[in-house]
Amino acid sequence: MFVDINDNPLNVEILGEGENVIIAHHGAPGLGSLAEPRSSFGRLADAYKVVVFDARGSGASGLTGPFTHEQWVADVEGLRQWLGAERVVIAGGSYGGFIAMEYAARHPDRVSAVVLRDTSADNANQELATRNAAASARVRIDRDKLDRIMSGTVRDDDDLRDCWREILPLYDHDYDPAAVERRVAATPYHYETHNYAFAVNQPNYDIKHLLPGIEAPTLVTVGRHDWITPPECSELIARLIPRAELRIFEKSGHSPQVEEAELWEATVREFLGTALGEVRARA
Repeated sequence: MFVDINDNPLNVEILGEGENVIIAHHGAPGLGSLAEPRSSFGRLADAYKVVVFDARGSGASGLTGPFTHEQWVADVEGLRQWLGAERVVIAGGSYGGFIAMEYAARHPDRVSAVVLRDTSADNANQELATRNAAASARVRIDRDKLDRIMSGTVRDDDDLRDCWREILPLYDHDYDPAAVERRVAATPYHYETHNYAFAVNQPNYDIKHLLPGIEAPTLVTVGRHDWITPPECSELIARLIPRAELRIFEKSGHSPQVEEAELWEATVREFLGTALGEVRARA
C-alpha cells in the first residue's frame, strides 16, 4: 500500500499481526528496497507485526527530497504514528542501520529494542571499505567506478547500475557471478538519492556521541568477512550502546541474514524474546 508520510508517499507492507511491532529499514538509499527486510524480518511475522517500506527516494516510494538522515528519521516516526504503535522494535541493516540508530537515539521513549546488521556509527568504514576492495583477491575492481559510487558522483541510473555491478562481487562470503547478475537486474535505481546520501550525508556522518543515549536493549550482528562495514565497526557500536550485545557470523560477508539465515534468525528471535520480556516486566 502507499501511505502519505510527511508529504511523500511511502510504499509500505505489513506482515503478521503480532502485538509487538518491528519497523525494519532497508539499506543502500537509491538502490535498496523493502525486498531486503521483507526477506529477513518477514520470517518473524509469525510472532510479530513486521513493517517494511521503501524509504523516501528509494524503490517505489516518492522521490520528494530532502534525502537527509533527519528526514528519514522523521519518516520512521511518521510511520510509527500512522501505525498507532506506542513503541516499536527498530531494525536496520547497512545504511538502514544508520537510520535505526539515529531513530533510537532521538526517540528513546518510542523504542523497545534495536536490531542492527552490518552497519557503522561513522564514516570511518569508507576508508576501510576502499582498502578492502583494493586488496580483494576475488575480482579486480575498477577504481574509478568504486570512487564514483562511494563518493556519490555517479552520472545517471545507468552509471549507478554499472558501478553497483562492479562492487557486488565483494559483498558475499561465497562469490556467485550469476547471483550478482540477478541482483543487478532486481535493483531499483535512483541515482540522485544515492548521490545525496554519499556526497552530502556521508562526509559528515558521525553519531558515536549519540550511541550512549540509546536506552533500549540492542542486538548488533555482523558478518566476519564484511568488506564495507567490517566487524570493527560493529564492535565499536556494541561498546558505545550501554545495553548492546554483539554477534559475529563467521561464514558471512555483508549479509548474514542470507548467508547464515537460520542462525541469524534464531539469534534475533532469542534476543527479542528476552529483550521484550524485560520490557514487559518493567511495565
